[in-house]
Amino acid sequence: MLSDRRLSGVVQQDWKALGNYGTVGLEFVLSILFGLWVGQALDGWLGTEPWMTGFWLCIGLAAGVRALIRTARQATREAEEIERKEREARKRYHDQHSPPR
Repeated sequence: MLSDRRLSGVVQQDWKALGNYGTVGLEFVLSILFGLWVGQALDGWLGTEPWMTGFWLCIGLAAGVRALIRTARQATREAEEIERKEREARKRYHDQHSPPR
């Protein structure tokens, strides 16, 4: 059973992860909307409709996809680190509790 302090740390890590990964959807949408806004503003100013809107929409979409990829890579690294620590803890446990030869 986990001690209260350790359980508190686990719960705190879960909330931190939720905060980190929960914002990726917002970042994705805002990147696209920002690109759309910049493109429409430039089209209105330069009279190039719809070229700047399409171009900047693509830039916003690329930025959003980049944010998704970056977050997925970070999640993978963190999962691999947790798995490595658990593997080491299991090995230490088995080394300490295995019968002597």
